[in-house]
Amino acid sequence: MIIRELQAKDNAAIEQIIRECLIEFGGNREGLAWADESLSHLSDYYNQEGRAYWVIEQEGKVVGGCGIAEFNGSNEVCELQKMYLSRDTRGTGIAAKLLDTALTFARLHYKQCYLETLQNMHAANRFYAKHGFEALAAPLAGSEHFACDAWYIINLIK
Repeated sequence: MIIRELQAKDNAAIEQIIRECLIEFGGNREGLAWADESLSHLSDYYNQEGRAYWVIEQEGKVVGGCGIAEFNGSNEVCELQKMYLSRDTRGTGIAAKLLDTALTFARLHYKQCYLETLQNMHAANRFYAKHGFEALAAPLAGSEHFACDAWYIINLIK
């Protein structure tokens, strides 16, 4: 498996993975990534300064990905966005490498990294806590994903 930057040709494949994961966890509704306007053209959305998206490719097929973008226009806080992996890719250890890639990029541009998820994504919540994210009691002001019910943050400057 390799991790590389998202290309326009990957848009449909990563959108399908994200939608399948959201359906799996009951996230196919308003207030979550499901309804994001950019979901079908992520390469355009992440093609801006301070933003990036990476995909995991296995045998020429996209099997997961995640992105970093500013949170609510902040130049100090970014958001880990749309980190989703196909079922077969979960548990392989590649997610940790993907997260490391994203946070390495984030450290070049931001002081903190925030993320939002669902409590019923138990493995994801354990993963974020294991990798140094601290749980928050409420979302940061300016969150667009009002249906999320688990929020985390990590300091990027040591």
